[in-house]
Amino acid sequence: MSLAFDRKDRKLNRMPKLPARQPKRPRRGIVRVGVDAGGTFTDFIYSIGNEIRIFKLPSTPHDPSRAVLEGVRRICSELQLAPDEIEVVHGTTVGTNALLERRGARVAFVTTHGFEDLLIIGRQARPHLYDLNVTRPQPLVADGLSLGVRERTAADGTTLEPLDDDQVKEIVRRLREAKVEAVAVCLLFSFANPAHERKIAAALSALGVPLSVSHRILPEYREYERASTTVANAYLQPLMSRYIERLGRDVPRLRIMQSSGGSIGAETAATEPVRTVLSGPAGGVVGALHVARPIGARDIITFDMGGTSTDVALCADGEVHTTREMVVSGIPIAIPCFEIHTVGAGGGSVARVDRGGSLRVGPESAGADPGPACYGKSDLPTVTDANLVLGRFGDGALLGGAFPLDVGRARSAIEALARELSAAASRKVSVEEAALGILRVVNANMERAIRAVSVERGHDPRRFTLVTFGGAGGLHAVALARALRIPRVIVPRDPGALSAFGVLAADVVREQTRTVMLCEERFADIEALFRELEEQNARALEREGFARQKHTRFLAARYRGQSFELELRWRPKMNPAKTFHRAHEMRYGYARRGSPVEIVSVRVRSVGIVEKIAEQKAKRMRARRASAQRVNVIFDDGARPCNLYRREDLSPGARLVAPCIVTEYSSTTLIPAGARAYVDRFGNLVIEP
Repeated sequence: MSLAFDRKDRKLNRMPKLPARQPKRPRRGIVRVGVDAGGTFTDFIYSIGNEIRIFKLPSTPHDPSRAVLEGVRRICSELQLAPDEIEVVHGTTVGTNALLERRGARVAFVTTHGFEDLLIIGRQARPHLYDLNVTRPQPLVADGLSLGVRERTAADGTTLEPLDDDQVKEIVRRLREAKVEAVAVCLLFSFANPAHERKIAAALSALGVPLSVSHRILPEYREYERASTTVANAYLQPLMSRYIERLGRDVPRLRIMQSSGGSIGAETAATEPVRTVLSGPAGGVVGALHVARPIGARDIITFDMGGTSTDVALCADGEVHTTREMVVSGIPIAIPCFEIHTVGAGGGSVARVDRGGSLRVGPESAGADPGPACYGKSDLPTVTDANLVLGRFGDGALLGGAFPLDVGRARSAIEALARELSAAASRKVSVEEAALGILRVVNANMERAIRAVSVERGHDPRRFTLVTFGGAGGLHAVALARALRIPRVIVPRDPGALSAFGVLAADVVREQTRTVMLCEERFADIEALFRELEEQNARALEREGFARQKHTRFLAARYRGQSFELELRWRPKMNPAKTFHRAHEMRYGYARRGSPVEIVSVRVRSVGIVEKIAEQKAKRMRARRASAQRVNVIFDDGARPCNLYRREDLSPGARLVAPCIVTEYSSTTLIPAGARAYVDRFGNLVIEP
């Protein structure tokens, strides 16, 4: 394996055998491809001139790279291009799934002596305060692989106890015998003085395994969150490196979407995979914002329902909220990421009857293999099967008719579930009742998710627009909007590929954070700190070929003595103390204007602006009613004849007659009776529930 070198930190990160360094900037004629690998389908989007093309392939869960490479080869063959004439930007769930399923590397944790149990102790906050039988999530570090080394650095960076070099050699020997696959190093206050971490990392490089050191991954205070994030990075490094290496053999130009809404280079993603944990969902949020801006919708709730899960996020005043308090499968990860709420509710979510006789849906999913019963490989009753049995797919096929659905098999699966429900309820439950029950349960799960990002955070859903996408989103969006009294639903063109579009449209992002702990007397020093971080980001983006850049500055402040801080956007000539008082009063209802304020950390988010996808203009036509076929669909109040429209036949200005179904290549939309629907001038389907 080759090594990545840094002027200060030599041999800290072992890299996969990637192809030769990627060209600095796509030359004229390079085709850019967005890829979003979901649990059921892998979506591809690319543009030729002013034409945007999309297609889907079944995902390959055991090796997601197979579906990605198959799609890239298909594009190369269709356009007669060499692999180096394509740039791929990829949203992936490889890291997320590895954390959820606990199938990462055998990782060791090296820390300051006396803090070996840091990851086990964690914080005192408990998710279930009175649960005496709580089960803690499985730790990422196995017993016996958390090792302490004698050393100590003070909060101001001074050395209190020198590093014990002999003990470091003993740790190297023990880890070699333990055959670890990756090592995480996190010492107390290493963000203030990383000298000891550098020496330990240099010694550990002899093991020949990937290393993650906290002063490079997360140079911030709060030792537990810093350690947890560094360990998660080490846990994912070997897996992500192998994945990127496989892709890199056939895709020389490769970028990976990160959780905060921008892409990073393949090499960075291989050494810092923790930044990609919410890679795919972040692409969907970027795509939804791209759709909402032209129509003036600044307050939106994004609703992404795929085959395995549903992801929702709230964007107020045109911006999505970013958090550093992400928890994935019980593991705190303190990197910047979009605040996205995920529930195990998707088209492939499996329905079952629990021991109490109640109907449950998800979080288990049939995924791509074997998939829902209607895919022809299983007998698992899923949400997709319920929608099919109720006639909500219209023509009974996906992907523009290329993926026919087996109605008989779906009905048999739901019928078996109906028999179980009949036994539990001591009355006859029909197939249609069971299917409607599945949809009610899954809608309730998704409604709770939307409430979690809106009502529970003080936002009134009635002020927002619901932007729905994902392959299954359109079948449930209007019911959810009615339940939450959301006045408008937007279904963009090609909604099933919007996450892939967002991945492709996202700019390249680099972020630098530094803990500073500045009192009010030293606020004048902040400008020099910002400038230093900004220059580091600018040089890194220039090396990647991005001359057009945008830099945004943030600071995190608190009253002295508080445990947590508020992040504020920095503006020229801003008074940090006054701005913080106003922000604190807005968030908590009061401000202590006589109390001293301190700046805890500063952050610079730098963007390398990529060439935007050419807009595919919708043809303007005189408003008219769209022609439709007729199909029967079962609703809560019985069967109804519905209009069946094809999305490609709907011109801007077309008005739809509800109840109706709109089918298209990547998704299906159900519009129940009483709703109004039309196509706006941008080609979006607008529904007023």
